[in-house]
Amino acid sequence: MLRRWSCFLLVFAMLLTLLPCRAEAIQLSATAAILMDADSGEILYEKDAGRRMRIASTTKIMTALVALDRARLTDTITVTAAHMVEGSSMYLKPGETVTVEELLYGLMLCSGNDAALALADCCGGLEEFVQAMNDKAAELGMQDTSFANPNGLDDENHYSTARDMAVLAAYAAQNPTFRRICSTRTATVGSRTMTNHNKLLSQVEGCIGMKTGYTKAAGRTLVSCAQRDGCRLVAVTLCDGNDWADHKSLYEMGFAVQNEENTEETA
Repeated sequence: MLRRWSCFLLVFAMLLTLLPCRAEAIQLSATAAILMDADSGEILYEKDAGRRMRIASTTKIMTALVALDRARLTDTITVTAAHMVEGSSMYLKPGETVTVEELLYGLMLCSGNDAALALADCCGGLEEFVQAMNDKAAELGMQDTSFANPNGLDDENHYSTARDMAVLAAYAAQNPTFRRICSTRTATVGSRTMTNHNKLLSQVEGCIGMKTGYTKAAGRTLVSCAQRDGCRLVAVTLCDGNDWADHKSLYEMGFAVQNEENTEETA
């Protein structure tokens, strides 16, 4: 009986070696995470990717996309005191006139909460803009997402999942204007020079940006995208104290898998 059971375990172990093992070796600090092929939608890794969580300033990916849908880059708005808000800022000043393009740089590089409110005001007002964000989420099939504001500040009605944010990132990566802005490392608006918070731009080969985020309640959140040899991947981590390293590990694994598949197809 013992011998028969040993044989069974041996056969079972051999069968396991034949199964895909893309992510077994990856150990992440994130509460929720996903790695997805941006073009095919194939999921290469996921960890609690359907869990609804706070997403902090990664929200601003949607903010930028809605602004690009509803305004021209050359449209202008005069900053008001109502645009001043807590948290990260591009340090707008009441009375200052800025273009939508300048606000988008402030939104995506230094995560300006003031830029988010100014963009919303420029595109029909806050309530209408947030509704447009939720409409866009529904259009993209982001079924576990709800937006309550354009900047990502904590709200019980403001949440998403790693999976939904990967869908959003894959869609955003198709927009050349969005890609240009979120991959810019530094930009000057008036007298201010802004530096992109996304360290992966200099740490991951082929990184084309996306968005960082943090609040005390959400923890560190990060959405990124990288492209190599015609393969484009998006990674999302939520509540992750080691997000830079985790994204690098995900891309190392993901591009290795894609290269292996391409080699098999051409063999």
